[in-house]
Amino acid sequence: MMRTANPALSDNTFQGYGRTAGWGDTMTIQGTVNKTAVLLLLALMTSAWTWRLYFTATDSLAIWILGGALGGFVVAMVTVFKKQWAGVTAPLYALLEGLVLGGISSALEGRYPGIVIQAVGLTFGTLFGLLFAYKSRLIRATENFKLGVVAATGGIALVYLATMILGLFGIRMPYIHESGLIGIGFSLFVVIVAALNLVLDFDFIESGAAQGAPKFMEWYGAFGLMVTLIWLYIEILRLLSKMRERR
Repeated sequence: MMRTANPALSDNTFQGYGRTAGWGDTMTIQGTVNKTAVLLLLALMTSAWTWRLYFTATDSLAIWILGGALGGFVVAMVTVFKKQWAGVTAPLYALLEGLVLGGISSALEGRYPGIVIQAVGLTFGTLFGLLFAYKSRLIRATENFKLGVVAATGGIALVYLATMILGLFGIRMPYIHESGLIGIGFSLFVVIVAALNLVLDFDFIESGAAQGAPKFMEWYGAFGLMVTLIWLYIEILRLLSKMRERR
């Protein structure tokens, strides 16, 4: 049984899609990689827009970030439930999330110069490092490994949900969101869990290609990988910002 903590790539993602008959009509790893590159390029395009806004029209930046976040969430939900639409919704998701990433990145860059290039380098370094480890079988996505990552991811999600709910009542969760040693340790733990989700995503995409999933699932697999990469990048930014505050 396949298992992944990524909500876009769940156990039943490929259920209902039998192996398609024609060669070239099925999902491939290379096709998914190519589409992931397209999504990254689209996100980069819109992130450049909000990055520029930070230095020219900061009053409207929050609107673009909020619009991108809400729109991205809606499109992500549509993609999860309508996988056949992923060829359209996945690029749209990347464009919307790019607005969020550019806004957050520019704001943190203005406060901590050089933090963005560090976060980008660490994100892609982690991606390629784990991909190498997965392909060389240094890391194996065993059932126990998957279960542990899923449990850790679920725990983090509950903590963030509790933080949001408490925030509505003006209550700030102590320590873990601050720049103390506990806060840095928590962020480091989250970064590690987010990174390990990449291994589960690699395994899931590989399994989908092996099962002969339909071609449109390449877009869906790329979308799922983008979800994890965006989470990883944001968590690395959060970790680096906490470390900068302690200087």
